[in-house]
Amino acid sequence: MTERPGRTCPIHYRYRPEQLCKAPDPADADVIYIVGGLYGNPFALDAIEALADQERAQGHRVRLVFNGDFNWFNRDAEAFQQINNRVLAHDVVLGNVEYELAHPSPNAGCGCAYPDFVDDAVVARSNRIMRALQAIAADFPEIQSRLRRAPRWQCLTLADQRILILHGDPESLAGWGLAHEVLSQRKHDVRVADWFTRTDADLIACTHTCLPAIWQDDYYTVTNNGSAGMGNLKDDHRGLVTRIATNVASVPPTDALMTVHQGPLAVSLMPVPFDLEGWLSLFDRWWPTGSDAALSYRSRILWGTPLDALDLVFRRS
Repeated sequence: MTERPGRTCPIHYRYRPEQLCKAPDPADADVIYIVGGLYGNPFALDAIEALADQERAQGHRVRLVFNGDFNWFNRDAEAFQQINNRVLAHDVVLGNVEYELAHPSPNAGCGCAYPDFVDDAVVARSNRIMRALQAIAADFPEIQSRLRRAPRWQCLTLADQRILILHGDPESLAGWGLAHEVLSQRKHDVRVADWFTRTDADLIACTHTCLPAIWQDDYYTVTNNGSAGMGNLKDDHRGLVTRIATNVASVPPTDALMTVHQGPLAVSLMPVPFDLEGWLSLFDRWWPTGSDAALSYRSRILWGTPLDALDLVFRRS
């Protein structure tokens, strides 16, 4: 296969679904927050940590799991160091961004493995964003070393449910098989169900593909939080995270965007109401008008996406 930076998936990104939940660990928590796509936004991280503090104030045991792409816009040395030190104090699953910062892959570009429906100009800009961020990361070998030691997936048990936390999909670190655009297609349901059979998971929590979605059938649930650090819905700048809770903590501390149930677990998409003005000030300093990230992302940071909340859930039975 011809290598196309940003389009094709490096072979070492791939894994077998049967490997992913062979030896699950107990979650030792009442609530798990899955944080995908922080994209270097420190104000979103402040808001997420505040959500966790609200939970703890109610007596809940909380676990934060960052499942990749917590770096992206933070092309400033101090910001890069601070974001990584804060996030690496919690559980971490690598995204393609962190993988390419820790050990760049020849010809991988950004490691995004963008499908054909993503414009070539977006791909080229993402490859250049990655090169700019890699130049910053090279000055922090200790952080690179910590990222190299991080896993590419995590499997936890909570209330007898197996929760598989990964970045892309059950076959690739940068897979798009759990993207909103794909989960919306009924012809894809057989493949998703097969992944649950092969992984032995009950719930898969993912990110990578930027748009949020919840997919359910009578037995299993997929939750994709879209982005914790950027807007996900129409005229809404807030990020989203996935909250998974046992019965003892089934009521979220603030209004959830939506909640479904997987066995005894409440699975919610939770808004992340960060300081937009503060974030734009930083973003514009790092990525001024006409820069690659400004062209690709600034309008989304301001206005979100075309999606409404009703567009996010795909129920199969």
